[in-house]
Amino acid sequence: QVQLVESGGGSVQPGDSLRLSCAASRGTIRDYAMAWFRHPPGKEREFVARISLKGDFTRYSDSVRGRFTISRDDAKKTLYLQMNILKPEDTAVYTCAVDRHGLGTYDYWGRGTQVTVSV
Repeated sequence: QVQLVESGGGSVQPGDSLRLSCAASRGTIRDYAMAWFRHPPGKEREFVARISLKGDFTRYSDSVRGRFTISRDDAKKTLYLQMNILKPEDTAVYTCAVDRHGLGTYDYWGRGTQVTVSV
């Protein structure tokens, strides 16, 4: 079993940057594709970004493409999300997840970290 712990969230202004981290406190991430999701207030959870097992393929939602970058460091057992040019609509709880089988379904989830973007 993999346990995931997110960090790096906070309150920032529009245009600022943040880098989120998702560390495996137990288990490893090297064998799995991984993704970031977010849950905006009053809305359904939505996909943000995904990275392949080897880190050679990434995919982003239309709303973040060009502003966010997903990456991984398997030696540190950590997934990252670099978020630039943040907008108020990026406000959400951000959660990382593991796709054990590479099928686009996610088996392990972290508890999330809050990102708030406001003037």
